[in-house]
Amino acid sequence: MPSPLASAIYRYVPAIDSLRTYSLGYFKRDMFAGLTVAAVAVPQAMAYAGIFGMPVEMGLYTAIIMTAVGALLDSSKQLINGPTNAISIAMLSALSIIPEDQRVSAAIMMAFFIGLIQTTIALLRFGDLSRFVSHSVIVGFTFGASVLLFLDQLKNVFGLKGNGQAHDHFLVRFWSDMTEGGAIHWATVGVAILTIVAAIGFRFLNNRFRLGLPELLLAIAVSSAVLFALDPMKGSGVKLQLAIPRSLPTFALPEIDWGLARNLSSSAAAIAFLGLLEAVSMAKSIASKTGQKLDMNQQCLSEGLANMAGSFFRCFPGSGSLTRSYINHTSGAATQWSGVISALGVAATILVLAPFAQYIPKAALAGVLILTAARMNDIKTLGYYLRATKFDRWILIATALSSILISVEFCILIGVFLSFAFYVPRAAQIKMNELTVTSDRVIREVVSSDIRCSYIRVFNLEGEMFFGCAPELERQLDSILEEAPDSLKVVILRLKRVNNPDAVCMDVLQRFVEKMHARSVVIMLSGIRESMAQTLKNVGITQLVGQENIFREESEIWASTVTSMKKGYSLLGNNHCQHCPNRAIAREQRTDWSYMI
Repeated sequence: MPSPLASAIYRYVPAIDSLRTYSLGYFKRDMFAGLTVAAVAVPQAMAYAGIFGMPVEMGLYTAIIMTAVGALLDSSKQLINGPTNAISIAMLSALSIIPEDQRVSAAIMMAFFIGLIQTTIALLRFGDLSRFVSHSVIVGFTFGASVLLFLDQLKNVFGLKGNGQAHDHFLVRFWSDMTEGGAIHWATVGVAILTIVAAIGFRFLNNRFRLGLPELLLAIAVSSAVLFALDPMKGSGVKLQLAIPRSLPTFALPEIDWGLARNLSSSAAAIAFLGLLEAVSMAKSIASKTGQKLDMNQQCLSEGLANMAGSFFRCFPGSGSLTRSYINHTSGAATQWSGVISALGVAATILVLAPFAQYIPKAALAGVLILTAARMNDIKTLGYYLRATKFDRWILIATALSSILISVEFCILIGVFLSFAFYVPRAAQIKMNELTVTSDRVIREVVSSDIRCSYIRVFNLEGEMFFGCAPELERQLDSILEEAPDSLKVVILRLKRVNNPDAVCMDVLQRFVEKMHARSVVIMLSGIRESMAQTLKNVGITQLVGQENIFREESEIWASTVTSMKKGYSLLGNNHCQHCPNRAIAREQRTDWSYMI
């Protein structure tokens, strides 16, 4: 039996827990998967840093620190954290209002606050709230982000000058860059096209012969080698990357500018939530294939702490990577240690290949990003969500359009708001149907041909009894008041199928009971479960109704309702309407009642 400390470590550092059953076979699988991911992570990290103007080494640092920390803490065994295109595009939009000389420090600060927000969500156990956000938000965001990524990289593909102003809207900057950026630089276009064609070619070879080649890294290497062979003196004018320091990330406290933090607070919140949605969606997708059970709060904690840790090592924000996680899974990763191995692989790459980075054309990375933008969308998935329901279609379209026309980080807030706006009215439904007892003592739902009793009415309520459904609950109960005949003596409410009662709905119920009592009508409550009974007691409804008129849930379905109806008929005595088929029930005191659902 592990000690409390060991149990806590196993609980909050799942990678350590996996060592208890680790084997040489697991290590071989993790080693192969981790190195395969590292080969993809290097060019992606450099390219994603370039999306919002960060030094390429920051992308590599993020692929080391965030990937390693995230892997140690991940609930998912195959999820790979680090720089992602979605977060980088969101950061491009968020930092557009920041002067260029402050963007690096602002990005590091954003990583800290984004991580802090995500960690707070995990500690408050709000991780499961992500399930209330429609996946249409992610699909719509991905589509809009891919369009923005494609448009943003065209200036680098065509070799144009960036004339757009930082404070301008993205589309304004894009139009300015394309119309005032000068003539197309065809050598730059050639490098970008060569990179894209080479990457497609290597992917074809991988699919055809199962070679496992690092297609993006090789494509960048091919375009760099061709450019160097044809233009050794760099006279073509193709822009190259700056040299990457041949060093690993070092510890440094993030600079906190509170004025800047206030300006970026809404963007930080939106990107934090986007990162969680992205990571959780990918983790769930993989878990559906592996059968692994996930802890959503632990997953949120891993994202938050990975971002916060990264901010102390000059990293920008990241999240769970769709591409690298998929590669990790398909490469056979067995545990979270494949992510740690991937981080070590990226670190080794920096030490070995850093001197060669200065020969990489910027157009090559732009070509990789153009290809990434094209691969971000699954046409079948996009069509599926557009066809499914109006709910999914409008959320997808609104999220995609707002990402393009307003801002990427704001589109997430719009998508989340629409998810809740559409979800809450659906959830805020409480149904009520009237029950009756037939002449052969069967309880069932009333039909139009039934003659309703003048003395006793029975109603079954179903749904979530929270504040959102209070107006509907009040309307349903008011209908009982309006339709009640003057001779009515007993009303039975079956509450077995109502859940999560809150103060607002309890107040509605209490006012209904008081109005009925004013008319000398006895209220009985049946099917009362433990949680409902405690709530009724807390707010005083038990005392108002009378403990003798509260019928607790029984092991046999409908049993408590049968008991309450028997008591209701016994209270009537001989007061039965002439057409009532149940007059003999009270007289004979028969017990052979039954029920229909």
